[in-house]
Amino acid sequence: MPTELLFRDDAYLAETPATVVSINERGGIELDRTVFYATGGGQPGDAGALVRNGGSEIAIGTAIYNPEDKSRILHVPLEGQAAPAIGDKVTAKLDWERRLKRMRIHTALHLLSVVLPYPVTGGAIGDGDGRLDFDIPEGGLDKAELTEKLNALVARNAAISESWITDEELDANPGLVKTMSVKPPRGSGRVRLVSIEGIDLQPCGGTHVRNTSEIGAVAVTDVEKKGKQNRRVRIALV
Repeated sequence: MPTELLFRDDAYLAETPATVVSINERGGIELDRTVFYATGGGQPGDAGALVRNGGSEIAIGTAIYNPEDKSRILHVPLEGQAAPAIGDKVTAKLDWERRLKRMRIHTALHLLSVVLPYPVTGGAIGDGDGRLDFDIPEGGLDKAELTEKLNALVARNAAISESWITDEELDANPGLVKTMSVKPPRGSGRVRLVSIEGIDLQPCGGTHVRNTSEIGAVAVTDVEKKGKQNRRVRIALV
C-alpha cells in the first residue's frame, strides 16, 4: 500500500501516530502514514524520531522514497538504533525547527524565481539557506538589488496555497514549469501546484509556509558564475 503522505495536506503537522508496515534489508522503516518529507526536488528528507509507546526513540536521519516503489517512504535510522518490529505502533515526530527553516527557504526560492524570471537549471534547499541556478545570458547581478526585491515580495504578506491539476492540464500549460533539471512529480495522474497569491504559480511537491510573512528577512549572499550562461544565486535567512 502507498504511504499516506500527511505533509502534502498539512506541512505544519509535526507528528502523527503510525504503524510499522515493513523494514527493508538496509533497515529503512516503512510506516502506513508519515509527516516526514522524503528527499526530492532539491529538498532533503526530514529528520526526527519514531517514538515507541514506552517512550524510547528511534532517531531518524532522513527519509527517502523506496527505490522499488516510489509511492512508499522509508525512514532511515541513524547508526546504532534498535529496529522496531512490524506492527509496532509509534509516533512519527519531526525535527520541527529544521523542517520550518526548509519551508521558509523553499518558499523564498519560489520568490527568487520571480525576481529573476529566467529558466531554472538547478537548485538546493538547506537548513536556513538555499540556491537556484539560472540560465542567464549576461551577468551583472547585484546582490543588494536582488535582496531588496526579494524582501519586497516577502513583505507583501501573500497567502500560499496548493491545488491539483491533471498531467494533461500541465502538458497544456508548459509555461508553469520553470525548472529545466527538476521535473514536476508525475505518475499519479495529477500534479500539485503551489500558488503565492498574486505573485507566482508553479508545480511543486515540497513543503511551504502559509504566508510570505513567515519567511522573515532574507539576503542574497552570493552570485556565482557557473558557466557562460549559468548563474548560481545563493540566499539565506537573516
